Amino acid sequence: MMKENPRLCIVIPCYNEEQVLPITAPLFLDEINSLISKNMVSKDSRILFVDDGSKDDTWGYIQELAKNSPYFMGIRQSRNRGHQNAVLAGLMEAKDGFDITISIDCDGQDDISSMEEMVSEYHRGSEIVYGVRSSRATDTFFKRFTAQSFYHLLNSMGVECVYNHADYRLVSAKVLQELENYKEVNLFLRGMIPLIGFKSSIVYYERHTRMAGESSYPLGKMISLALDGITSLSIKPIRFITGFGIFVALMSFVGVIWSVLAHLFGTTVSGWSSMVSIICFVSGVQLICMGVLGEYIGKIYLETKARPRYIISDRTQDGVNKD
Repeated sequence: MMKENPRLCIVIPCYNEEQVLPITAPLFLDEINSLISKNMVSKDSRILFVDDGSKDDTWGYIQELAKNSPYFMGIRQSRNRGHQNAVLAGLMEAKDGFDITISIDCDGQDDISSMEEMVSEYHRGSEIVYGVRSSRATDTFFKRFTAQSFYHLLNSMGVECVYNHADYRLVSAKVLQELENYKEVNLFLRGMIPLIGFKSSIVYYERHTRMAGESSYPLGKMISLALDGITSLSIKPIRFITGFGIFVALMSFVGVIWSVLAHLFGTTVSGWSSMVSIICFVSGVQLICMGVLGEYIGKIYLETKARPRYIISDRTQDGVNKD
């Protein structure tokens, strides 16, 4: 059964994207006009850019877009807070004024035309529609290997996430109302959204190369995101080091028996190197375990502060129309 034409908000996080926005902004506008002309979304649908404290003229270009077309809107964070926080800021900004949102990066790598299929899935009853890459043929070997390892690691740690899905997704206002109740500071949206539930579906698409500029998501940020995903949504690393600690304790007990026997048989001097090796091994394990525990304690420390996850400093005109 076809739902009444929903108000769509396309949420696009941006960080230092002044080179790519002139190329992709018209593509987003063409897509939303196409959806309106096909009577799939309301004519009151909009495109919302979220400037994540860019250091270039990204915000100035967003302001120009908003002046020249009623379909473009923008909000600006007071400082750079990271991709996940920028996406959340846009979703929460659109939550009360729109029926559905589609989050997508502004670099043109995700297939913009797949939005039509996403909206169709919403009309068929899905409250969440995940955009999933059909292949990684355009990736380098290193990028493909690390990305696939990342998803396998998350799944092995008990994090519920969709394989090869990043942050290209459609969610309904009903889902966003529930997402608002998730108060954690360490955000990993691709793991948090599946926790909400509701009917979901998948749309497969081909990922393209970046249309212009350089990626603002280097390896360091990807590793940080992976750590946030694991430590925010799983306690398996702590259980792992507990089990590993028991194993090491048993091995140490065997070592104690060996040392006693060695003493009784008068071969203690010859076992000096073995003893040093065991001490070094146990010390290394202890430091690793302390590091894992420290990571969780650090996350708890940040969560207890309950600092704001985003701060909006500027809006184009009146920002999101919530009438």
